[in-house]
Amino acid sequence: MKWTVIVGLLAALIVLRFFKPRMLIWAAAWWVACFSFVRFGFKVPIPHSAVMIYMTIVTGGLLVYITTDAKRLAEVRDPIVAFMTEKRFQIPLIVVALLIPALVSFDIYHSMTEPLQPPGFARTVHPAPPASITVHGKEYNLLTLENPYAKLKRSDPAAYAKHLEIGREVYFRNCVYCHGDAMRGAGMYAYGLNPIAGNFQDPGTIAMLRSSFLFWRISKGAPGLPDESGPWDSAMPEWERFLDADQMWDVILYLYDFTGHEPRAVEATAGGVEGSKK
Repeated sequence: MKWTVIVGLLAALIVLRFFKPRMLIWAAAWWVACFSFVRFGFKVPIPHSAVMIYMTIVTGGLLVYITTDAKRLAEVRDPIVAFMTEKRFQIPLIVVALLIPALVSFDIYHSMTEPLQPPGFARTVHPAPPASITVHGKEYNLLTLENPYAKLKRSDPAAYAKHLEIGREVYFRNCVYCHGDAMRGAGMYAYGLNPIAGNFQDPGTIAMLRSSFLFWRISKGAPGLPDESGPWDSAMPEWERFLDADQMWDVILYLYDFTGHEPRAVEATAGGVEGSKK
């Protein structure tokens, strides 16, 4: 989170409270503060579709708060009715009536005519991972790392099934919103991202990657991408902040099991440097 934005918004609301504003101004201030928090309060960009969903919820909550008390309702309704009916507000009312559709038209025109800009440099969709990463204070060597539960598929199918179930739960609690219930990258937020979420059903995605690569990408998210992968407006968080290592390994098991793919396997080359093969 961007704490400077959050602290600034809280300070503004506290200062405004000392002036004892009418309910209409107070509700508008809360709406603007909530929008600013969702839109600008996070280091990782929030998809436009998600902003719209959250602001719809905020708007509904404010309407419920206002309409459940007669005094609050009057403080909001009376100034609006006065603005729309009293002669002294006739000119400002005309200005507002013309300004609203003009702004909407300008926004539509701007979005439709904005020229497409190529990235400043070539983007690498699957960048080379670092040699090692640290997750929850533990260092992992990505050159030799494998999913510790993959072998259970043959040695202990019952235990493997339990890990798959945990992975399924992790996926549908956290990942489905962008990657979709069919893992085709068509979740409800996917098209607010640039690029859109990965299609795991495509043989050119996770089937071409080692499970250690996925562990790196899941744990470090978009903030962990190297410069060669930019510009990148991914909203994928650093899942190590919310999941433990076992949960990340379990969801990786589930990704491969659901799509029917197998991860690339480690292969030691003659020079001692580890490569990979299908």
